[in-house]
Amino acid sequence: MFYQLKNRNFYLLIYADALLFVASLFLAYALRYSGVIPHQELILLLEILPWVIGVKLVTFFLMGVYRGMWRYTSLLDAIGLLKASLLSSLILLCGLIFFNRLVGYPRAVFVADWVFTLFLCGGMRAGIRILYSARFHYFHRSAAGLRPPKNRLIIIGAGNAANQLIREIQQNPSSSYQVVCCVDDDMAKQHRSMLEIPVRGPVTRLSHFADKFRAAEIVIAMPSISRERLREIVSICEKTGLRFRTLPSLSALIDGQVTINDLRPVAFEDLLGRQPVQLDIASIGQYLTGKTIAITGAGGSIGSEICRQIIHFKPASLLLIDNSEFNLYQIEMELRVERKFQPLFPVMGCVQDRPLMEQIFAHHRPQVVFHAAAYKHVPMVEFNPWEAVTNNVLGTQIIMDTAEKFGVDRCVMISSDKAVRPTNVMGASKRIAEILLQSRPLGKTRFLAVRFGNVVGSSGSVIPLFQSQIQAGGPVTVTDPEMTRYFMTIPEACQLVLQTGALGTGGEIFILEMGTPVKIDDMARDLIRLSGKEPDKDIQIVYTGLRPGEKLFEELITHGEGIIPTTHEKIVVLRRHGDTTESAHSRNLADLEQLLDDARSYDASRIKATLRRIAPEYVPADSVSVLCAPALRSRRERATFE
Repeated sequence: MFYQLKNRNFYLLIYADALLFVASLFLAYALRYSGVIPHQELILLLEILPWVIGVKLVTFFLMGVYRGMWRYTSLLDAIGLLKASLLSSLILLCGLIFFNRLVGYPRAVFVADWVFTLFLCGGMRAGIRILYSARFHYFHRSAAGLRPPKNRLIIIGAGNAANQLIREIQQNPSSSYQVVCCVDDDMAKQHRSMLEIPVRGPVTRLSHFADKFRAAEIVIAMPSISRERLREIVSICEKTGLRFRTLPSLSALIDGQVTINDLRPVAFEDLLGRQPVQLDIASIGQYLTGKTIAITGAGGSIGSEICRQIIHFKPASLLLIDNSEFNLYQIEMELRVERKFQPLFPVMGCVQDRPLMEQIFAHHRPQVVFHAAAYKHVPMVEFNPWEAVTNNVLGTQIIMDTAEKFGVDRCVMISSDKAVRPTNVMGASKRIAEILLQSRPLGKTRFLAVRFGNVVGSSGSVIPLFQSQIQAGGPVTVTDPEMTRYFMTIPEACQLVLQTGALGTGGEIFILEMGTPVKIDDMARDLIRLSGKEPDKDIQIVYTGLRPGEKLFEELITHGEGIIPTTHEKIVVLRRHGDTTESAHSRNLADLEQLLDDARSYDASRIKATLRRIAPEYVPADSVSVLCAPALRSRRERATFE
């Protein structure tokens, strides 16, 4: 607060306000006595004047009236001024009542003085803003011939987002944009104006309005639009031949405030049309706030997003574990420098290194663990199955053992939809990790697993591959025209992972509602169109056939597993079932030892055979007939959430 004392403008405003306080008090007395102040009242006025000036200046200072910048006076500043002037008048009134019971001072004077103070001080600040605005507009109009012409912008949507966008552009004379028109389907808005910008419609006539107003660029300012409607609007925008961009969803915008910096090209995530996740913040905060939390695979796409979201709940510290030096450095710098979260402890190491994990847990004593470290690239893991065993299976077992040994409250493992009737080593390794988790006898530590499908933009995702192929001019390679996958965004998946941590009691496998499966062929065509090109015309699509370990259709549950709803609409649960006795757990550990022996032999056939013995539902893709596709399709349909 006291940094203002070094600002010259602060003293100018103090002097100006003091003069206005004098004027407002004289005006209040003049109003009370019809323009002629009696001699006796004038003496009382002069006696109280120093107190009026002092009380008001101190009150204005303490309430932050002088913190704002003159040229940017806003409605919030006016509200602050109203509060400060009202409080100072009440203080003066109470002081006079206490010291002389208001003898000789008309009460109406103080009401009038408050009104005049508010009017004069507020008017001065508004005048300063108007003068600055006029000065800058005049300067920029004079220099217009020296600057390149502004991009003429047409906005689709005439709601709150468009209003904020127009206001920001208009208040920034140096902006390179000029909004020329808004287009909206709402007939009540058409043929009216918003901030002096004409509103026209409907959106289907966008090409006509773009030509009429000589627009050079289009902005879709409808952050809460549905996927289907966005597809329609994107198609309309493409027909104009103009560059078009959009805003993120309202849930992705900080405090719902829209700025010109939020504009970006329409992405495939927008076309998914996923609704914002509604979280039980209180229950999540209860197990995260003030706790030490360990995240394995902290530098990966899922682990890093979990870190970003956890810090909003103000944990005591984060323990970042990753075997990639580069990824670990990136997430540490992001959290420490960009997000200003300092209690971080980066650990570079592998989760299958039991002595290291035990030393870390013994030193830091985490209360919550999110286990996101895993190899997940299906073809790569298929060619290196021993790595899936040591990392995905052994690493998970070591993390669970260590968590239990050092009294972790809950341990959440990230699983995959590929663990359902797996046809590849990656899915089988995840299924065995689930089996090991569910077979552990109940104890102090609650072990939970979260199963979900593909996340858009994660490492190894098909979207970056398609984008690079499009940039290279094609062709775009799609394995099969009928292949489908479930998709959700990384933030949504991680939000639901945090929510499951609050729901579990131990031994459950939680399943995230993934919505409607998306055809990979449709995705490729959408990405080609979003790049401004036409599929099969500008960019060819080539079908290459299934890769090792791939399935045409992914599932989220096995038929007959049985799912139970939870208190969250987007999460269901597979309850703990099967033999959870010590003897069963010992048998699983013996199976794990056999699997590790096979992995040490680097014999893929032996590893797959042992995987199939431990998880009988695992059927390697090379033994699945193409004739099974209809059966897979029917099972996929039965597994889809109602």
